[in-house]
Amino acid sequence: MPQTPPFSAMFDSSGYNRNLYQSAEDSCGGLCYHDNNLLSGSLEALIQHLVPNVDYYPDNQIRKIAPKILQLLTEWTETFPYDFRDERMMRNLKDLAHRIASGEETYRKNVQQMLQCLIRKLAALSQYEEVLAKISSTSTDRLTVLKTKPQSIQRDIITVCSDPYTLAQQLTHIELERLNYIGPEEFVQAFVQKDPLDNDKSCYSERKKTRNLEAYVEWFNRLSYLVATEICMPVKKKHRARMIEYFIDVARECFNIGNFNSLMAIISGMNMSPVSRLKKTWAKVKTAKFDVLEHQMDPSSNFYNYRTALRGAAQRSLTAHSSREKIVIPFFSLLIKDIYFLNEGCANRLPNGHVNFEKFWELAKQVSEFMTWKQVECPFERDRKILQYLLTVPVFSEDALYLASYESEGPENHIEKDRWKSLRSSLLGRV
Repeated sequence: MPQTPPFSAMFDSSGYNRNLYQSAEDSCGGLCYHDNNLLSGSLEALIQHLVPNVDYYPDNQIRKIAPKILQLLTEWTETFPYDFRDERMMRNLKDLAHRIASGEETYRKNVQQMLQCLIRKLAALSQYEEVLAKISSTSTDRLTVLKTKPQSIQRDIITVCSDPYTLAQQLTHIELERLNYIGPEEFVQAFVQKDPLDNDKSCYSERKKTRNLEAYVEWFNRLSYLVATEICMPVKKKHRARMIEYFIDVARECFNIGNFNSLMAIISGMNMSPVSRLKKTWAKVKTAKFDVLEHQMDPSSNFYNYRTALRGAAQRSLTAHSSREKIVIPFFSLLIKDIYFLNEGCANRLPNGHVNFEKFWELAKQVSEFMTWKQVECPFERDRKILQYLLTVPVFSEDALYLASYESEGPENHIEKDRWKSLRSSLLGRV
């Protein structure tokens, strides 16, 4: 609950507000009254005015309001569990829960169930973040591994998973797992540097982490670089062409599933300069399917084609008869961009000082839709070997990708030749 000064002075023992009878000039705790009516007040004071306390709702009235408070706390802990990683928030929650539980036995059981569920969610989150940290700490540049232990990387993605449809399903596993751990409040924390409705410093001024949101964006980048690495690695032209066609099939299946984030990451990887410059390789590729996919994700007209496909997937999800049909994984960077511009482009307050509820309603609508999508369980069987490869295999850096590209198909102009020589010198120690 908001940590504002107590308002006990505003109420007598019967719970009535004495200040309702003060003149227009009178105010108390940031609230102004006139003719028994509340005229105005700061946002913090208005919120506090609605918060029950021992004076406002004496213990003998707790039973009347306990079901409503319990319902509110249950919905809060289920929808925004990460709020309670803050020790003060958890302490306030337990204090209020204890007061509710001191009543009937039914309340005691429900409170215990609510707290246990919240603790399980927070424990799962901590465990997930530890896994992410471990993966991040062990990540190595592929070129470094090749130089030190060339025999340790003999496999490519096709030897690990020859079926592109299976790989698309495993990518969907990763996407849904990472989406599931992004809290809705992380969207707010990503853009809001202070309380959007109050110029005063918030009592909870420390910014919450957005590590799960950031980790998801990093996954997109990793997948793009993995695709580019797998294409640039083979020495033979026909093997590179085969790899391109393989990823086209993976991307196509991602589109059919509704996994637009992996789809866009694959397209981005294939459009990276070290890959797109391999003209002799692309000449051996049947690109008709790739052209269709690029058209679907065309950024022109504010991604009109993609947004149309996304609406279709969302509609399919609403009328789904199977878990597979429920899957909607949006192109996450564009979702973030939409929310950012909605937040930046609309004022928090209207000219008359009123809160712009239309803006916040639209923000809530977008985040709520995302919350529905992220809770879908993946219907595909997990393959630990494939997942391990996707998450941990070393990938080339941008410079290493260019070097591999030049080694596969030589430089075409003086600028590329100079860069090739520089990269061979810096990365391989050769002249």
